[in-house]
Amino acid sequence: MKKLFVEETVNKIGQEVELYGWVDSKRDHKKIIFIDLRDRTGIVQVVGGEAFKDISQEDVVYIKGIVKKRPEKLVNPKIKTGTIEIEAKEVKILNKTKPLPLPVNTDGYEIDEEVRLKYRYLDLRRPRMYKNLALRSKFIDLIRQYLFKQGFLEIETPILSETTPEGARDFIVPSRLQPGKFYALPQSPQQYKQLLMVAGIERYFQIARCFRDEDPRADRAYGEFTQLDLEMSFVNREDVMKLIEEMIIDVYKKLNIPIKQIPFPVFTYKEALEKFGADKFDLRTEEEKKQNIQAFAWVIDFPFFEKTPEGGWTFTHNPFSAPKPEFMDDLLNKRNIENILTTQYDLVCNGYEVGGGSIRNHRPEALKAVFEIMGLSEEEINKKFGHMIEALGYGAPPHGGIAPGIDRLLTCITDEKNLREVIAMPMTSGGKTAIMNAPSEVDEKKLKELGIKIR
Repeated sequence: MKKLFVEETVNKIGQEVELYGWVDSKRDHKKIIFIDLRDRTGIVQVVGGEAFKDISQEDVVYIKGIVKKRPEKLVNPKIKTGTIEIEAKEVKILNKTKPLPLPVNTDGYEIDEEVRLKYRYLDLRRPRMYKNLALRSKFIDLIRQYLFKQGFLEIETPILSETTPEGARDFIVPSRLQPGKFYALPQSPQQYKQLLMVAGIERYFQIARCFRDEDPRADRAYGEFTQLDLEMSFVNREDVMKLIEEMIIDVYKKLNIPIKQIPFPVFTYKEALEKFGADKFDLRTEEEKKQNIQAFAWVIDFPFFEKTPEGGWTFTHNPFSAPKPEFMDDLLNKRNIENILTTQYDLVCNGYEVGGGSIRNHRPEALKAVFEIMGLSEEEINKKFGHMIEALGYGAPPHGGIAPGIDRLLTCITDEKNLREVIAMPMTSGGKTAIMNAPSEVDEKKLKELGIKIR
């Protein structure tokens, strides 16, 4: 078992060490050969002789040697291990590599993305990509630890579910046991987390995988994305906003990520449109952009409904949201619809919407009124949402939540231009999986078993 990482060798001067890793580079000076040995923590220079002749760049090797202090004039200040080098006593090639289809010792921006994703297992060797994934891991860990301290339970919700109206196309999964019927992959755990509030959980979260069949963009991953999904009972809008704001401040402080303004400024939807021309905006100066300062803001008081092209009504954010208390009578009586404001709150950072949530309708008659305003018949409401309306009738507490996007927050933190740079195995912009060849054709036997015929 590997016991020592490269970056730890600076504390082992004069000691014999055993190291494992990849050959980042090789410099042959005939009698003396230098290699840079790389593992996930960095690189260290190793000095050897004839035993290094057969080593090639990106070979996997084992090195046993003595840690030596470098002469002052040969110190390399650009790397963590620049003050030392390893004098090799033994070397073993654990695996020879074939010629690589792409370089892994650059930042990778110059390489076609389709090629990078085809060989993502190589692309992730580059230090920039490892750094992004290490940050992601730490970021999620700090979120978890904060929420555990606030009394939250982490609970998984189903992946195979029922299609729901959340503004994007569903991914559909056929059922073998019930031919002709289908599951849907969740666009979010919205209904399940509300049902957990009915169950008396009171404080729930999960780092949730969500699935939406929508057109890819630089700021939105096709197919799969990850969000912090969170729901709380016995709260109002300000309670949820306060908890998330304090969580972000705590996590970012521990990661030494600067935030422009604390507390976060709050704008109404109307103010945002008048001041910025949009409900997502960037509050930073040009200098703050260069320093990659994180500028958060809240947007509140959104219209609940908007007109459809056919002249009816649809929700602007989420059909499960509650109106602001002063508009509840209007909702229940289905009047003044264009002026009803919702309890929705959006979190904005550096020009992106990075999260959104609301206080929910916890009264069944209020949720039913939303669907009636949208023009759904009694039969359609019962078929699609009868389970929710029934559940809310069994003593559902007032509740609300939010779902900040993990991928998008990390894109802002790293100042990457594309969401896929902070995801280990994202899909391509054309909707193909990294490395594996999906979507792909399915064997005729499997289709027959599912009762499906391709036309």
